[in-house]
Amino acid sequence: MASLAMIRSRRIALAGLGLGLLSCVHLDANPFQSDYVVDADTGIEFPRRVYVPGQFKSGPLELVGLGVRTVSFIGIQVYSIGFYADLTSPTLKLTPSMSSDEKIEHIIRNSAVLLRLIPTRSTSYTHLRDAFMRALNARLQEAQKSGTLTQDDALAVAGPMRALKTLFPNTPLAKHASLDLYVPAPVLGQPRPLIVRDLGSVVNNFVSTELVLHYFTGNSPSPKLKKSTVERLESV
Repeated sequence: MASLAMIRSRRIALAGLGLGLLSCVHLDANPFQSDYVVDADTGIEFPRRVYVPGQFKSGPLELVGLGVRTVSFIGIQVYSIGFYADLTSPTLKLTPSMSSDEKIEHIIRNSAVLLRLIPTRSTSYTHLRDAFMRALNARLQEAQKSGTLTQDDALAVAGPMRALKTLFPNTPLAKHASLDLYVPAPVLGQPRPLIVRDLGSVVNNFVSTELVLHYFTGNSPSPKLKKSTVERLESV
């Protein structure tokens, strides 16, 4: 029971840290903020770099890719999304022989990354939450079918997925407000957290990495995000 209490205490502390940490990642008033890149489809601006203070040390996170998420069958723009990563991390071992998909996966699994979603119109946290949960459930099923995730592993993921679902309030997310999803660089022997700015965190390797990978594999929610990311990584 003592060990369980310690685990719960650690997760609560981490969630609290995440609240403060990602409120700092929202860089409207950051004196180190660099210039911006504009999403040509929506006119929404993204800083070229963001800096993450706090316990999770990393270099500046560079804007690697940018694109719009649309509802394809009616063509409505939902949000612009920026993909940031610490490309200066010494843990990255990118080589010219890697394919674009291999480079993206290697970056997500080995460095600090951040997804910034900025709605083009007023939406709700629950709308985004439901989309995240559908994506994770689909990747969970795929992993089980391919044999990369055992039945026991899948059962262990269920709790963190439920925890993620409870983070999102039943409130609006205003037009041009931002939602940041931050995954710190991996630490040997420790599970990686997914930190949702101002809302809390969930500590689980599958949840943290697979939610980010979802934006770059299969039916990507934003083909333009993946295209711009691939183009950026051609020179790396």
